[in-house]
Amino acid sequence: MDTRYVNDRPFALQRLLGKGKGGYSYLVTGGGRQYVLKQIHHEPCAYYQFGDKIQSELRDYQRLRSIGIRMPELLDVDVARERVLKEYIAGDTIYDLVLRDEMRPEYLEQVSAMCALLYPAHTNIDYFPTNFVVRDGLLYYIDFECNDYMAEWDFEHWGIQYWSKTPAFLKYAEEHSK
Repeated sequence: MDTRYVNDRPFALQRLLGKGKGGYSYLVTGGGRQYVLKQIHHEPCAYYQFGDKIQSELRDYQRLRSIGIRMPELLDVDVARERVLKEYIAGDTIYDLVLRDEMRPEYLEQVSAMCALLYPAHTNIDYFPTNFVVRDGLLYYIDFECNDYMAEWDFEHWGIQYWSKTPAFLKYAEEHSK
């Protein structure tokens, strides 16, 4: 089994959970518990500019925590290895629920409640449905990325198009099922 270290603590790599603009997220285990280990990457992203990615993760986490967004707890940061260890939120993503026609109105209500906290704080999050997990009926934002509010990137103008089987969602699903 592959081992990854966070500040010299070993974690057994289980599987890749996903790849985002800023890093790869892996399910890892250690001490009988499951965690998410995010490994920062420096692959180019045509539509997004990054500064110091690890510091951005930390700043964004603190910003969203202070706003009151439900998300995984940040447990450790290995700056030298550019790794973040966070709580694992087991459950289905909104993306998977939409694919299986299992989306429920209460999940839209919960993301709207998040927006009611975010917008007055002049903040947007990445509303793409792979960034949200439902555990025990509660919606969690599992990414830490956030930005200053811009209407074109808020939930009502951008995110909502991926929270049901819209043409944009279906096109993305088709392109990523190969």
